[in-house]
Amino acid sequence: MHINPTRASSRTALACFLTTFFLIVITVNAQQSFSFVQLCDPQLGMGGYEHDSLALCQAVQQINDISPDFVVICGDLVHEANDTSYGDFKFILSGLHAPYYAAPGNHDVENSPTNESLAYYRNTIGPDYYTMDYLNHTFVFVNSTLWMAPLEGEAEKQDEWLHEVMAKLKEEQRNVFVIGHHPLFLKTPEEQDVSSVIPPEKRAELLSLFSEAGVKAYLTGHTHMTVLNNFNGMMLVCGETTSLNFDDRPLGFRLWQVNESAFSHGFVMLDEHIEEEMEPVEQELQPVEEGL
Repeated sequence: MHINPTRASSRTALACFLTTFFLIVITVNAQQSFSFVQLCDPQLGMGGYEHDSLALCQAVQQINDISPDFVVICGDLVHEANDTSYGDFKFILSGLHAPYYAAPGNHDVENSPTNESLAYYRNTIGPDYYTMDYLNHTFVFVNSTLWMAPLEGEAEKQDEWLHEVMAKLKEEQRNVFVIGHHPLFLKTPEEQDVSSVIPPEKRAELLSLFSEAGVKAYLTGHTHMTVLNNFNGMMLVCGETTSLNFDDRPLGFRLWQVNESAFSHGFVMLDEHIEEEMEPVEQELQPVEEGL
């Protein structure tokens, strides 16, 4: 049997090319998909200090089992901000295998922030507003308490920064998620003053800013209730806590799956042994999916 060495060499080269091309395509597609966890109000001390600490430890274990790319925390890391509670919080979170990024809540910087409370948070935890890039997505972390109770000089500084960031991200056509603590609204964008949400005038400004920048989702906590809304295609997700829920939802967190064309999120309940009387919900919230 005669084999043409030139033809055989061409076939080998083609096979190598196709294999390499296939591997590159698979690698690129894999790199554009990722997952992250939305953790809300761990708030050590809200539902009982020992209980909340154990619940957060359990959340860390389950998050490690899921192995997301990172974790975002929507504020109220602790119930009373001090060296002990922050030390325990950071010790528990040091067990995470994935990096975590936090936005402050009102219990972290006080209901009416002061220069002293902001300085303490920044020195102990880190910046209270900043951005984090992951692939072609940008996560914008904000201090929403400055919108609830503006501190002269600090509130204006954050607003100026936020407008600059949103303009830049729009120009760069980035996929944007905003992480805060206080929801924009509970039922309708037109609802009047509610103590747990952003005031109407500021709300209208932010809804316009976020819509103009093409923000995909605004993730929050604070209410200790699950609130899912949609505003002109922007998802507003106020998730379950790991400390205490006021709407009879079980303790847990949200797992987000993101790829180039869509994203989805679903609820993950903490294992029942954390709270002996906890009963499984009759029907879980269905995963929500949106196109980017």
